[in-house]
Amino acid sequence: MSIELMLLAINFNFIVFSTYLGDRLGNIFALFILTVAAAESAIGLAILVIFYRVTGTISVNSIRLMKG
Repeated sequence: MSIELMLLAINFNFIVFSTYLGDRLGNIFALFILTVAAAESAIGLAILVIFYRVTGTISVNSIRLMKG
């Protein structure tokens, strides 16, 4: 979740500076970062779904066993 917040903060900075400078390049970078953030969220959700299918539960104690 902290990575998601950092990516949103970077997007906000790109958009603000792009508007201030009158350039559209910051908006294009913001779109690319949103794509990366969506992919990162999808991967995290996929990991949770697969873990649930294997163990039958999403318990913190079960996740700690994966530390290995």
